[in-house]
Amino acid sequence: MSQIFDALHQSASERAGNGTREFSAAKELLQVVERKSASSAALADAPSAPVIRDPGRPYPSVKSDVSAHSKFVCFNHTESLAAEKFRFLATRLRHMQQKRSLKRLVITSSVTGEGKSIVAANLAWALAAGKQQVLLVEGDLRRPSLAQHLGLRDLPGLSQMLRSTNDGLNNIHCLENSGLHVLLAGEAHNNPLEFMDAGKLSSLMDRISTAFDWVVIDSPPVLPLADTSMWIRMAEGILLVMRPGVTSKRQLQRTYEALEQSKLLGSVLNASNETATNHYYHYYAGNGGLQVSSSSAK
Repeated sequence: MSQIFDALHQSASERAGNGTREFSAAKELLQVVERKSASSAALADAPSAPVIRDPGRPYPSVKSDVSAHSKFVCFNHTESLAAEKFRFLATRLRHMQQKRSLKRLVITSSVTGEGKSIVAANLAWALAAGKQQVLLVEGDLRRPSLAQHLGLRDLPGLSQMLRSTNDGLNNIHCLENSGLHVLLAGEAHNNPLEFMDAGKLSSLMDRISTAFDWVVIDSPPVLPLADTSMWIRMAEGILLVMRPGVTSKRQLQRTYEALEQSKLLGSVLNASNETATNHYYHYYAGNGGLQVSSSSAK
């Protein structure tokens, strides 16, 4: 702006003393300065290029060796009613995604032992079966369990990425013969908040999200940890997993009070006694939200 002002001032002086020729030259100078200023502003306002992986170089593939008795029903019991209900839930979420901004989805619970990790894994697989790019992130760095559920060997994961100065995303892997990508927790830590810098985690998730249609985050329980609040701030939607006999009414009330109600999409009632049929999930939409009840997911 100072360059434009100087050019205007010079133009006024030349009009007064040197006539039309000098005025034309000053006018041309002003036009040049304006073009340069506009170009600089455009460069400043232009968004930085997202860091995404070259499609020609896919993420490393890993083989998932899931036990036949695993509760990962969308992988090893694809024709079961349980797997069908997860696919139904995935379809409902896709419909919601068409109406609102919804990509990062946090799966959490009030306390440990309610089955949130296996629910997150089944839902992520069901979403990936719809030909969308899906990443399952293990955000529970204190008690990681997804590697065991998915039959994977120990792999470097999120904890290593947060402590590293390398911006690469090589710790993301694609499950063999599927469209599901996973980012495991990596090394377990008693106090991951020591290195879970909110700014670095947010920046990392921004870069990761550009390459995927869904980012399903298996977060720690809401009570009594503070880790979950970091994940919730970065998410657009929350599914709360509950389990009869594990979650007390008081704990559930405290959990609801801690969550951002505008982001709460609904709940998954795990290990329900509503039916005697194993692996049965009842799904319905009520009050604008989602609810799934199951009889056997762990």
